[in-house]
Amino acid sequence: MIKPLLVLSFSLMCVFANAQVLLKSAPANSAYPKIIAKEPAALNFIAMGDWGRNGADHQKQVAKQMGITATDVKAQFIISTGDNFYPSGVISAQDPLFRTSFEDIYTDFSLQWDWYVVLGNHDYKSNPDAQVEYSKISRRWKMPARYYAKKFPINGDVNNQVLIAFIDTNPLIKEFYNNAEYGPNVKGQDTTAQKKWLAKTLSEADPSIKWKIVVGHHPIYTGGSRTEGYDTKAVRSSLESTLKKYDVDVYLTGHEHSLQHIKPAGKTHHFISGAASEKTAVKLIPNAEMVASEYGFFLFSVTNNQIKVQTINDEGEVIYNTTITK
Repeated sequence: MIKPLLVLSFSLMCVFANAQVLLKSAPANSAYPKIIAKEPAALNFIAMGDWGRNGADHQKQVAKQMGITATDVKAQFIISTGDNFYPSGVISAQDPLFRTSFEDIYTDFSLQWDWYVVLGNHDYKSNPDAQVEYSKISRRWKMPARYYAKKFPINGDVNNQVLIAFIDTNPLIKEFYNNAEYGPNVKGQDTTAQKKWLAKTLSEADPSIKWKIVVGHHPIYTGGSRTEGYDTKAVRSSLESTLKKYDVDVYLTGHEHSLQHIKPAGKTHHFISGAASEKTAVKLIPNAEMVASEYGFFLFSVTNNQIKVQTINDEGEVIYNTTITK
């Protein structure tokens, strides 16, 4: 029997039977439907991150559910939010980890479409440009540069598109420059050039762009262990004003090994998808709508006037969903 004191203490917490999910407020019916809601006329894509462990620590289980989900909704592509290869990235485009952590794990036919990838801090420990080079070898691996952008038509309509900017947050963290592992690969990066490119990309006057999404590895806000971490603060200081200035709808990251939705003041919704293999503890912070210490990923379904985001765990259950409207 639960004591009344505990009920009072956890009044803002909704813990599902098979999931460690903390919510700002409970849904009206006290639980989300476990079955995925399909949006056939939407641009559907999966967002996952922090995954490359040779199949260990639930990587295979999450990969299986990604395949089931992608088949179910006919997902057009996958986004990786970084830390693609643990523990220390890859050394070349021929590194065996590309096979043992990627090709041999994400084998479902529905996951053979394009993967749009960004670099995480673990990817910086060896040769981050090897992942750029792998784009020339793999049909589905898409990383043409350390940062890049692409427009995605909604339901095939080029007059209604989603602009996604894929950025490299590692050089934005000053502490990395004196780090023995990260330093050699960040010192040659021109952060001013990247930030000018991002501003130009987001300011493009194209009436077909209905939504703007920025994908990086490091979050600006987090209910994980790095709430006040030097990396979180550095990226917040460097990027937040740009997201606000150009009315970015979604900032999507990884780094924290959890699933989170945070909505601070302003237009931008912050999503953290870094639980495609390991999971770590979470806590509710101000402006957090949902934080979950669960293995899993997000499914984004984008139409002209809304973005539906569903959080799916390694058992295929929808543990949280939200809708962003114009």
